[in-house]
Amino acid sequence: MVKKFKALSENQLAQTVRESAQQIWLAGLGAYAKAQEEGNKVFDALVKEGETIQKKTRKAADEKMAEVAGKAAGTWDRLEQVFEDRVARALSSLGVPSKKDIDKLSKRVAELTAVVQQLTEAQESGARKVAAKPVAKPVTKAATPATAKAVVAKAAPAKKAPAKSVAAKKAAEPVDAAAGTATPA
Repeated sequence: MVKKFKALSENQLAQTVRESAQQIWLAGLGAYAKAQEEGNKVFDALVKEGETIQKKTRKAADEKMAEVAGKAAGTWDRLEQVFEDRVARALSSLGVPSKKDIDKLSKRVAELTAVVQQLTEAQESGARKVAAKPVAKPVTKAATPATAKAVVAKAAPAKKAPAKSVAAKKAAEPVDAAAGTATPA
């Protein structure tokens, strides 16, 4: 190539350099235009790909956060249960009844109250029946001990009030203030 340049005259050499420079300049402009045209397409493609990757990573991050939150909630539940168990043991060792114990006792008190109410009603109705019928029905051999007790309890007369002493009777009688003596009621 160097021989070609030597063979050419200086005028021709200048012309060849100008033409080469012109071609390089036009090639550069073409490359710039092509890059600008293709660059927008490439840029848009990169934006779309970035959006896709962002969606995937956000979804993965959300799943991980949900998993971590689930584990944390499970850990808190276990911690809470351990704490409750230890407090319950401490209260139990101090003799403080638990809610379960209190509920059981409340239920038992309600049952006993109902039984006492039934016995009171049965005794009152039995006392009325005894006043009307002085003879109780005999208990048959076929009756169970529980049935026999219930029949006897119904047939038994109501307990009488204890007899008042003479002094108590006198104290209960109204006093005639003018005469200073007790008047029978």
